[in-house]
This record gives sequence, structure tokens and C-alpha cells, in this order.
Amino acid sequence: MKISTKGRYGLTIMMELAAKFGEGPISLKSIAERNQLSEHYLEQLVAPLRNAGQVKSIRGAYGGYILSKEPETITAGDIIRILEGPISPVDFTEEDDPAKRDLWLRIRDSIAEVLDSTTLADLVTFQDAGKVDNYMFYI
Repeated sequence: MKISTKGRYGLTIMMELAAKFGEGPISLKSIAERNQLSEHYLEQLVAPLRNAGQVKSIRGAYGGYILSKEPETITAGDIIRILEGPISPVDFTEEDDPAKRDLWLRIRDSIAEVLDSTTLADLVTFQDAGKVDNYMFYI
């Protein structure tokens, strides 16, 4: 299973909203600028998230989007399923070899476990803690 830009950028939107949770609405324009993404594409992604009840839109001059729930209650799995559909490494049928079928099921379940146990709060905390590998090279 390969997560497309829909899932990755959708997760970016949600992480931005989680990082500013409780501070008021955030515009898609500001998210797009901060992450060097297309605002138009983000507008397409936020619609299913709004329809699924994950975000709320606020109208007006100072409008934008806010999370509809606490960041601790929204998982990466929730977001990926909304934007990408069911989590499955391959399409398989009941006729497949039982050993291969078991392998695909275990892989699917492992991926789902990681996504479902990782909340937006976890991702924002991880990002804020600077847990990104940055290398300094001296010549």
C-alpha cells in the first residue's frame, strides 16, 4: 500500500490544525504557504474531512478551519481511511493461497495498528520535539 498525496497532505492539514488547536481557525492559505502546497488541492482534501466530522469550517474574514475534536482523539488511521479508503497492501480474494492470504492480513493489521495508535497529538509532539534526523556535514 502506498499512501498518495491525498493522505500525506491531508495529514499535514490535520497536524497544522492540531498544532494550533484552541487558538482559533486556521486558513488553508496559511497552511499551503507554510508547507509549500497548492491551496486549491488542500481545498479538495478538506471537504471529505469536513464531511466526516473531523474538521469544522468557520466563515468570515478571520475564518478558516478547526478540528472538531481534541487532537488526542483523532488518529492517523482515521485520516488515511477518510482520504485513501480501506487500508490494504493488496487486493485479494477468498481463493488466494491461504499462506499468502495470512501474510497480507498480518501486514494489513500491522499497518492499521500503527496508524490507529498514532494520534494527531502524538505527531505534533513528535514534530515539536525535533525528532527529525538532521545531519551537519563539515568539509
